[in-house]
Amino acid sequence: MKDFLRHNGILILIIAVLLAAITAVASYALKGTANPLSNALGVVTTPIRNGVSSFVGWAEGVYNYSFRYQELEEENQRLRSQIAELEEKAREGEAASKENELLREALGLRAKRSDFVLESARVTARSTSNWASTLTLSKGSVQDVAAGDCVVDAAGNLVGIIDEVGSNYSVMITVVDANLQMGGIVSRTDSTAMLEGDFTLMQEGRLKMTYLPENTELLTGDLVLTSGLTGIYPSGLVVGTIESLHTDPSGMSRYAVLAPAADLDRLVEVFIIKEFDIVE
Repeated sequence: MKDFLRHNGILILIIAVLLAAITAVASYALKGTANPLSNALGVVTTPIRNGVSSFVGWAEGVYNYSFRYQELEEENQRLRSQIAELEEKAREGEAASKENELLREALGLRAKRSDFVLESARVTARSTSNWASTLTLSKGSVQDVAAGDCVVDAAGNLVGIIDEVGSNYSVMITVVDANLQMGGIVSRTDSTAMLEGDFTLMQEGRLKMTYLPENTELLTGDLVLTSGLTGIYPSGLVVGTIESLHTDPSGMSRYAVLAPAADLDRLVEVFIIKEFDIVE
């Protein structure tokens, strides 16, 4: 209906005006003549004039509404475009803010660990299965990345260890991968232990700390760091916190379940430690 009136509105108005004109001329031609014919014509034309007048008013209203509707549609489209543009700018601002925060954290990491030679890399792929938990990174042998290099986030939390290196990419196992093995130390007690991945715990995003000293009292929430005692990996990297303590089925030894400090699921950029000072 709106499209019909939009395309034929002028024609309808012309027809309505012509009808009104005809009835007006007829009335004028016969005015002053009080005879049965004029009376009959008045009876006929008066309703027509009233109907035409009402129709013209209705047609004008609908015609104006049709054009007003079109104007509102165009204005609505303009507003939608403006909102989309503002949303895009907001997303860009949020991304820039996150990038600035990441850079500030990275600068803080470099300041805290001046012995580190770091290579930044982006996470390009994730793979978590029943058998492995890995991340693919955007840097490789061209940037002197090597298997065994530790990977940290911008806060210095351990993310994992480089396992495979290509010319322009590398694959790392995360701290919860079942193949992970490295020395750890409890910050509060200086107790050393072994950090290990576990197939069952990997599905929960957790890892295990074993070979706990018998006489050491550990608490949930204790912070666990890398020990660096073997010289293979840097010392002092935050691994995570003790979430729970257990005794193995044999009853002969204890182990702790750790929650990683790094948010493995949301990492976008990481730092590969290519060189570091060895703790004697």
